Amino acid sequence: MKNFLKKLNNKENLTFEESKSAFEILMEGKVSDEEIFDFLTNLSKKGEVSDEIAGGVYVLRNKAKKVNIENCIDTCGTGGDGKNTLNISTASALLLSSMEVRVAKHGNKAVSSKCGSADVLEELKIKINLEPKEIENEIRKNNFGFMFAPNYHSAMKYVGPTRKKIGKRTIFNMIGPLSSPALVERQVVGVFDKKLLKIFANALKNLNIKFAWIVNSEDGLDEISPYDKTNVVQLKNGEITEIVINPSALNIGADKFENLLGDDDKYNANKMINIFKGEDNDFSKSVCLNAAAGLIVAEKHSKFIDAYNSSRKHILSGKTFEHLKNIQNVWKYTWKNNNKKKRKN
Repeated sequence: MKNFLKKLNNKENLTFEESKSAFEILMEGKVSDEEIFDFLTNLSKKGEVSDEIAGGVYVLRNKAKKVNIENCIDTCGTGGDGKNTLNISTASALLLSSMEVRVAKHGNKAVSSKCGSADVLEELKIKINLEPKEIENEIRKNNFGFMFAPNYHSAMKYVGPTRKKIGKRTIFNMIGPLSSPALVERQVVGVFDKKLLKIFANALKNLNIKFAWIVNSEDGLDEISPYDKTNVVQLKNGEITEIVINPSALNIGADKFENLLGDDDKYNANKMINIFKGEDNDFSKSVCLNAAAGLIVAEKHSKFIDAYNSSRKHILSGKTFEHLKNIQNVWKYTWKNNNKKKRKN
């Protein structure tokens, strides 16, 4: 580790192989908290590059509890945009699953907002604490499974206390969203900073991802925005290209950013249920824009406008709400409520 720390201290980038070696040491608990602190803070000061991110993702994926399911996509973003919006990527994942796209969603509880993906899914009565075989069965049955990150990345326990001590974003905020236990080969990734678009694309290229969209909007979202242009870097079969999604050109017709602001898990879940029932508003349009990216990455559509229109037609029909009822953990809550009634009697 000393050699790696020396390079970082001299503002030198680590190679992919060096990054893999460094993270291997970190994830096995073979270094002191002080060395972890220096490694993460020096990386941050220097500025993380794609080889360093790819090395971290490679190790974290290898050490994760595996979910063996094929032909899935993930819609896990970095978060950290500070906008406190509704759970757009989670809603788009559920919409996609109702459109026959297999989604292995990877996420956590709230960090930079009031309500994370795990929080809102729990409020929607969807199981989050599932073992790999259960997730595989859920995806085969309903095209949706959620992998609660802390349950699948036990090696993170070695760096958790130091990350908390640092108290700001580190490289783990970047490698986490790319470290799906399902080893997905297709992904829509939102990033909190435009500078990360190509860095993430090159990191995913190193990891042999087939098809990915990395997105960041001009109004600061780690999502595709219905209000402003969104910069997209596409990775497809090893080739990296740049795209701009312009909501004006697509005639999205969204009103104002305040309509996307979220609150706690109950508030966000209710907003999600309303759009799944067919309510038409800015949140619904935003979810459809991001689901359209998923349809492109899953190769269900080749033109973005067609993918968006398909998402809009589907969500407004109310079919997504019917699908939600299929994947909700209804039996568990019914059983709990029945038991409560019995105890009262």
